[in-house]
Amino acid sequence: MRMDDLGLELKFAGGAPALTATEAGSVIEGYASLFGVADQGGDVVMPGAYAASLARLAAQGGKVRMLWQHDPLRPIGVWEEIREDGRGLWVRGRLLAEVAQAREAAALVEAGAIDGLSIGYRTVRAERDAEGRRRLAEVELWEVSLVTFPMLPEAKVGRKSGELDEAAGLAAALREAAAALRLG
Repeated sequence: MRMDDLGLELKFAGGAPALTATEAGSVIEGYASLFGVADQGGDVVMPGAYAASLARLAAQGGKVRMLWQHDPLRPIGVWEEIREDGRGLWVRGRLLAEVAQAREAAALVEAGAIDGLSIGYRTVRAERDAEGRRRLAEVELWEVSLVTFPMLPEAKVGRKSGELDEAAGLAAALREAAAALRLG
């Protein structure tokens, strides 16, 4: 069964991953989504889009799954922290050393062969802007996968919360200013 068989949408992010080996497995962290940045499909995730979903999951004791390439039959670890900050959706989790696919994923990430994160979600609330892009105001987050091909190159895996990649920050600021000028 594929994730899109469940009606889920997928968004990809990529970059140079931060991977740290520990006794309990490999820790991976970075941004799975960036706010205000149009992806290659023309969608823009808005600040606060994940808040209700994360709150519901926390209240119900649920978890966002860590999958390999969006395959629900291939969980490879656990996300230990997922939060929105001013830049986007930041994640930190552990690839489980007891899972063969997770060990392979860790080796691929360490070698730089895999560098993407991707979210699996359902759109709850969205609207189209003047350019025809979907502005995702609320999404139900199901999973964050390690993937081969990123759709949102500006979102960097491996950036700690609060760090801002200079080029991505400048690009986002320029897009924001251009959008403000078009609306104003």
